[in-house]
Amino acid sequence: MRSTTMVSKCTMGALAYSQVAALKHTIAQSSTMLTNPTGSRTLSGLSGLRGLRLSRRGPKNEHTRNLTIVATAAPLSRQFTSVPGFTQIGEPVPEGVNLSDVVKSLPKEVFEIDDVKAWQTVAITVGAVALGYAALAVAPWYLYPLVYAYLGTAMTGLFVVGHDCGHNSFSRSQLVNDIVGTVMFMPLIYPFEPWRIKHNTHHAHTNKLIIDTAWQPFRPYMYDRAKGFAKFAMEAAMGPLWWIASVGHWLFWHFDLSKYRPQDVQKVKVSLAAVAAFGVFVLLPLLFLTGPLGFVKWWVVPWLGYHFWMSTFTLVHHTAPHIPFKQAREWSVVEAQLNGTIHCEYPAWIEFLCHDISVHIPHHISSKIPSYNLRKAYASLQQNWDKHLNKAEFGVPLMTTIVTQCNLFDDKKKRWVKFDKALRSEPVQPAED
Repeated sequence: MRSTTMVSKCTMGALAYSQVAALKHTIAQSSTMLTNPTGSRTLSGLSGLRGLRLSRRGPKNEHTRNLTIVATAAPLSRQFTSVPGFTQIGEPVPEGVNLSDVVKSLPKEVFEIDDVKAWQTVAITVGAVALGYAALAVAPWYLYPLVYAYLGTAMTGLFVVGHDCGHNSFSRSQLVNDIVGTVMFMPLIYPFEPWRIKHNTHHAHTNKLIIDTAWQPFRPYMYDRAKGFAKFAMEAAMGPLWWIASVGHWLFWHFDLSKYRPQDVQKVKVSLAAVAAFGVFVLLPLLFLTGPLGFVKWWVVPWLGYHFWMSTFTLVHHTAPHIPFKQAREWSVVEAQLNGTIHCEYPAWIEFLCHDISVHIPHHISSKIPSYNLRKAYASLQQNWDKHLNKAEFGVPLMTTIVTQCNLFDDKKKRWVKFDKALRSEPVQPAED
């Protein structure tokens, strides 16, 4: 029973919707006190410290004053000068800045819904998926890897269109959002309403320990208590098999009525009925007509391709050695959304088929921004808040950093640590270029 519980935690903990150049770490600086007997006001070398407090000691008529400096530990993002896969490490957001300040800095037009552009995203995705299946029908077997890479990415577009519907940024009509979102999610066997409820919780509590529902990092105590398959599952999900982790999240969160409030259960049931109908009227006939191998060819492999991107996008959007998860008492909404979310550049064809879902920081600043306006919103953030943005490039260095350095999150040390106990106390050194 204990093993089963740990496996369940595995499936809900590692997503990543987002892994191979080792990263050195820096030790979080402890609070220190430095005394300057000469009274010099020069603070060179200390500009990276926060919470500076200056105090005078001794009588006022004393010519020599003691300068006492109390410095708290620098934030994680200031402890890293470079991280493999990242092109910029964002500076912490200054105290006094609110999320509303960032939202107000965005052009008003980025929030405008354009029905023509919205339905264009539907046409692009439906057309791209149809093209992928046509290619699968005629391609020789040795081209299947290329076809599946394309088709799985095109199917991810179904999710992204539904994602806009879930945030009511597809249409001004709630009914249209509900219908289109449900229909776009059906081929993925993804129940729309359960996802919407949990996803909105993620936006309200991004990178907050225990509460964020997009994914929760495994903690050292979870891994140390786990045995057998549960321990293997954690190592795989935050390691070489990160790309399938969202399958576990999909199963764990979206089909259990007990996870939803009584007032939401009816809508959840409608979504469950919709995916069940697709299973009965589409997938079962497909299995009957093509057999198990045909079923795997025509649906399972493309569906796994979609989960590859779900896992990858989710992990990459919010996971880096310098970005911590925080307890509720320490958590700041503007830090989480502006400085705790990552902008990642992907090849242009992926960005096109996935409707710029990787332009993720503006989406966390305001989920009301339609996907086709995300780049304009991001340009505005670069103009006004650029030094606080985390930027990365998808590729081997980035994924290596994540899967080798971000294994477990130690909320006591407030940093990521490795699976190996012997390596958890290693000093965290800045990564070298």
